[in-house]
Amino acid sequence: MRESFWGLMIVILGITSIFLVFFFQNVTNTSEHNYELLKETTESAMYDALDLAAYRADGTVRIDRERFVESFLRRFAENTSLAHTYKIDFYDINEEPPKVSIKVSTGGKNDQSTTTTLTNEQISFEISNRIDAILETKW
Repeated sequence: MRESFWGLMIVILGITSIFLVFFFQNVTNTSEHNYELLKETTESAMYDALDLAAYRADGTVRIDRERFVESFLRRFAENTSLAHTYKIDFYDINEEPPKVSIKVSTGGKNDQSTTTTLTNEQISFEISNRIDAILETKW
């Protein structure tokens, strides 16, 4: 009888450890994916929003604010996962010199909350990534 309890304990411990590894891997991959996506999307959207007419006229490097926001949202939406809800905050967009500050917050489905199976508690969490970017050119 004692050996069967040890076997049952090992099985329960194994299932619990697999669940914990899966949970932390999911959170880590989400944060890593969001940061890389935020970085690449910001850089690409800044290059898309360059105002070439102003550069040709007097040599100033500047971006168009509306074109940057439109390009950023389009590119970000094309590459995100449907398993999460995203909240995008634009804190600062300077046209000249080109500088942007963006924060992307991610939560799970159903209003960023998860229900535990043992106690039926609602656990809320949010993963936030923030970037401040300045456009550097070789011109």
